[in-house]
Formats: sequence, C-alpha cells, structure tokens
Amino acid sequence: MAEDKVVVENINTPGRTSRVDRTKYEDMRRAYLDGLTDTAPGLTAAEAKEAAKRTLSPDVFPGGATAGWWAKTVQLDLEAKGIVARSNTKPLRFYKTDKA
Repeated sequence: MAEDKVVVENINTPGRTSRVDRTKYEDMRRAYLDGLTDTAPGLTAAEAKEAAKRTLSPDVFPGGATAGWWAKTVQLDLEAKGIVARSNTKPLRFYKTDKA
C-alpha cells in the first residue's frame, strides 16, 4: 500500500507533508517538467498547466480531469525541493532549476 503513495511537500508550509497517489503524481510531474522552460522568467501557472495537459496519460487523467489540482500540487512540491523556481513577476512565472 505504501508504494501506491508518494510524500509531497509544500513550499508555502515548510515541514508539512502529504501523501498522494503515486501514479497521478508521477504522470503530472513528468508532464509538468516537460512543459516548463529551463530559464526565467518561465511560464505562468495557467500556461504550465496547459502545457502539461497536452502530454498527460489519458488513462491516468481522462479528459484532463483534476489536472489543475495535480499541477498545483506538483508545482508546490517541486518548488519545495528546489527543482522549480518562481520568477518575481506578476503574474508569477515558473521555470526549471539546474536540479531538474
């Protein structure tokens, strides 16, 4: 059972973790990172979500269902781990770091 879940962090609440479905997390993580740029300023949250939706597995996310929630979960986790960074822009923009 434990292997069906993955622990995620949240940059906004350091030290707090949650456990989420591994299959959905890993598919969104792959798609999210594939869609992001390697340099600042990067993509807005909406642009990153749309880029990720184009390569999500239709078996895992039929019709893109719940993709928005999963994109935000992955974004916050990857930020907490230093894999994704945000540009100080309005609206916020996100890009991959050299840890990606």
